[in-house]
Amino acid sequence: MKTRILGNGLNVSALGLGCMGMSAAYGPAADKAEMIAMMRNARDQGVTFFDTAEAYGPFVNEDLVGEALQPIRDEVLIATKFGFDIDLETGERRGGTNSRPEHVKAVADAALKRLRTDRIDLFYQHRVDPNVPIEDVAGAVKDLIAQGKVKHFGLSEAGVNTIRRAHAVQPVTAVQSEYSLFWRGPETELLDVLEELGIGFVPFSPLGAGFLTGRIDETTTFDASDFRNAVPRFSPQARKANMALVDVIRTVAERKHATPAQVALAWLLAQRPWIVPIPGTTKPHRLQENLGAIDLDLTAVDLAEIDAGLANVTVEGARLPEAVLKMTGL
Repeated sequence: MKTRILGNGLNVSALGLGCMGMSAAYGPAADKAEMIAMMRNARDQGVTFFDTAEAYGPFVNEDLVGEALQPIRDEVLIATKFGFDIDLETGERRGGTNSRPEHVKAVADAALKRLRTDRIDLFYQHRVDPNVPIEDVAGAVKDLIAQGKVKHFGLSEAGVNTIRRAHAVQPVTAVQSEYSLFWRGPETELLDVLEELGIGFVPFSPLGAGFLTGRIDETTTFDASDFRNAVPRFSPQARKANMALVDVIRTVAERKHATPAQVALAWLLAQRPWIVPIPGTTKPHRLQENLGAIDLDLTAVDLAEIDAGLANVTVEGARLPEAVLKMTGL
């Protein structure tokens, strides 16, 4: 397995595994035993970087990841997140964000128990809290690092000014935000700032919530609990229009004897050497397919063809519902 360095020395597999969809967001939770087996199988195939969060469930996904990885804890790196206002006893979502330092520290202690570990390798602020100065948040994580409970500090969906301010207090190892051929917003300024500061980038939804696999079209129906039902970019009309994007990827995939998903992931890997996508799946054969992207070499000609093809495609629909977009720093 090829590896990459995030920020100040966090060495991880070139592709991580996003675990959210095993418990939430894309429909009913998958079979627990099967997910535990798949995470361990992922490690057998060289994956060392696993991503979860207290909000996934809440708590359910951290419990799952903790149980799955406990026997191989010293062979893997676990990233989890804090920042939403969730009751730590009941799991009740009280709405909005909560990154008050005392809450951040309480979340860390609770996460350590659920993850069955003595340290969190990468602790992200899940969303920027407008009511708490980012310097206070970074200071809280700095305290946790000093105590040995956390190894690295991360931010998710944060704007560049927030990143700079946080980094000045406690070096940020990684920023996690959406990035793919379906959403290229980070190219505007975020990637340049991360390169300047020496911060790694972890794209979530690197396959456009499944759209870039080419297996979703305007006739596809989602489970009633699937979050994509509320995403403008996934309306039937938008999906029909956005198939033009998939057609560009599919053309390159056919020539490279690869799948559209592999091309989409290989494209991300080709953008910067410190980018580590975290595609999620609940299917072992899709895990195998995704990992095949690591050895897919996209040449300069391939990359130019993708860029030229996409220059003629306007992606239709917002990437998230408006209420969710308001919570991001981007």
